[in-house]
Amino acid sequence: MKQLIFKIYHYHKGRFGYRRITLEINKKGFLINHKTVLKLMRELGIKSLIRVKRYKSYKGQVGETAPNILKRNFKALKPNKKWATDITEFKVLGNKLYLSPIIDLFNGEIISYELSETPNFKQVVSMLKKSFKKVPNHTNLILHSDQGWQYQMKQYRRLLKEKGITQSMSRKGNCLDNAVIESFFGILKSELFYLNKYNSVSLLKKDIKEYINYYNNERIKLKLKGMSPIEYRAHYYQINYKFV
Repeated sequence: MKQLIFKIYHYHKGRFGYRRITLEINKKGFLINHKTVLKLMRELGIKSLIRVKRYKSYKGQVGETAPNILKRNFKALKPNKKWATDITEFKVLGNKLYLSPIIDLFNGEIISYELSETPNFKQVVSMLKKSFKKVPNHTNLILHSDQGWQYQMKQYRRLLKEKGITQSMSRKGNCLDNAVIESFFGILKSELFYLNKYNSVSLLKKDIKEYINYYNNERIKLKLKGMSPIEYRAHYYQINYKFV
């Protein structure tokens, strides 16, 4: 059992704690209590590795803001009904890298993202257009953000309107209004960025792309019944549309 725990731990590069390791062991057909896994991990001298300053894009009111429609109701009963977006910053030897993703509040899946070495509006537009390919027009979808200057731009609001997406914004200076994507940034930085020493932005870009693929497809979550975001979405469709 220790060998199995060790193997799972290192496959996920130290990102899994005892609860997720317990779920992985159970999925393999072995029944074991999470307290036993914690005890064995302590005997092995291993534990989950972990958090995060956020990039603030708020520069005052440069365009129009939207009401806070989401109001911290982060629960979505179906995929592609509530999305959230934000931007986070990474520093590598005096250089910077910005990640702009969209997350689905239904399962925490990263719908689309864009990486850029400057925080520019083109990055946000590119991310939006990638996400638009995954949903039809006028699907009663909400896209929530903070009051960052990018999200106040006239072109940004026009793109959402043309797609039939309702814009929602956090209250000024209140990061808890967008807690789900802030949590994702914390996970990404603690499980990837803080565990490695990067000498180049290009290497960090490569690793972020690999991590997001891993996060969507392999990183299981307790609240998703031990499934990854994409597994959970597939499970939802299988259960709800099997007779269609």
